[in-house]
Amino acid sequence: MTGTLYIVAAPSGAGKTSLTRALLQGDPNLVLSVSYTSRGARPHEVDGVHYHFVTRDEFEAMIARGEFFEHAVVHGDLKGTSRKVVEQALAAGRDVLLEIDWQGARIVRAQIPQSVGIFILPPSRAELERRLRARASDSEATIQRRLADAHADLAHAPEFDYTIVNDDFDVALAQMREIVASRREGCALPVRDHSALLAQLLNSA
Repeated sequence: MTGTLYIVAAPSGAGKTSLTRALLQGDPNLVLSVSYTSRGARPHEVDGVHYHFVTRDEFEAMIARGEFFEHAVVHGDLKGTSRKVVEQALAAGRDVLLEIDWQGARIVRAQIPQSVGIFILPPSRAELERRLRARASDSEATIQRRLADAHADLAHAPEFDYTIVNDDFDVALAQMREIVASRREGCALPVRDHSALLAQLLNSA
């Protein structure tokens, strides 16, 4: 039995990484597909854990060799998903968690239609900005660019199977675990309607 690919996307600052790391804890059958990126590591980031950090030249050579499921320019940097890592894990019956943007999600889902898409929403535009500023690692110009990019990201939320609001972290994490559990049990999970919040987020941008 092959594993399930879970694709998790969100605007920068919505808490996607914190949620996926927490989801991975205590679930030995769920593995993270660590993306490759051409950007430099932030102070707290570890190569091979948060990303595989490579130079732009190395990244472009990997593209030429066909090593990516997908790759895209995200916030000015190249990011991509390793084809080999994902395919080997799924073939071994393990579930794979992939953090990605909507562009990459669209490409991967075209190749693996049975994958499950989860989009993380912030509770408000103001909270999204607060979280971005709380990082204290990005310049003002970078923060403004990420806020501008958030509008484009949010517009694609309806393309995903599930949307989760990361207002209360524990509640959002429980909902993610519920999605994984229901998939493994082969039962349908009701989809929560967050269209009103999504419209508010898009109108406030």
